[in-house]
Amino acid sequence: MISGCASSVTIKETNIPKPHFKKSPLVVALRIPSEFDNFIHKENVLGQKEWSIKLGSSHAFLFEQVFGHMFSNVILLGPKDEASDYVFDALIEPKIDSFEFSVPNQSKTDAYVVWIRYRVKVYNSFGADFSTWTLSAYGKSHLKGLNKQKSLQKAANLAIRDAAALILLQFEKTTKIGTLVNKSHKSVNFDQSSHIE
Repeated sequence: MISGCASSVTIKETNIPKPHFKKSPLVVALRIPSEFDNFIHKENVLGQKEWSIKLGSSHAFLFEQVFGHMFSNVILLGPKDEASDYVFDALIEPKIDSFEFSVPNQSKTDAYVVWIRYRVKVYNSFGADFSTWTLSAYGKSHLKGLNKQKSLQKAANLAIRDAAALILLQFEKTTKIGTLVNKSHKSVNFDQSSHIE
């Protein structure tokens, strides 16, 4: 696409490899905000009319996969679902704090770079605030035969994978969510169709 024209990119869902560690017995509810399905970042860049970056369901897919890898029982809640209708040890609510990117004519390199900052809130089973964790993810892609849309798409996917690695390695330690485990839970009362194994 020539300089001065708008550029549109859709970020595809990224598969996160399963980690080689035992799942936590914690029963968690994961509330996916509606903004995850409709998140579009628009920005004017020097020499181009506008970049439009649609993240779509890529973020929801990220958190569903990662927490499915980490915990034995994950209950998926939609924006309108009542958490009080379910039994769990902890409720997790992620959100996108910011999305930033740079392109070669800004950095004077051949690199496309994406930064995504997430804020993840954890509540206990009574709905009280327990902890908040902010993490910043980074992805960088060089042109190397790719067009600019695919280069930015690759950088965004690498940032999402970076976020996944940070969550897998640091989430439990940073948030102390493991201390919320309720050993009296013998079963979980929820629709099995919303359950990630």
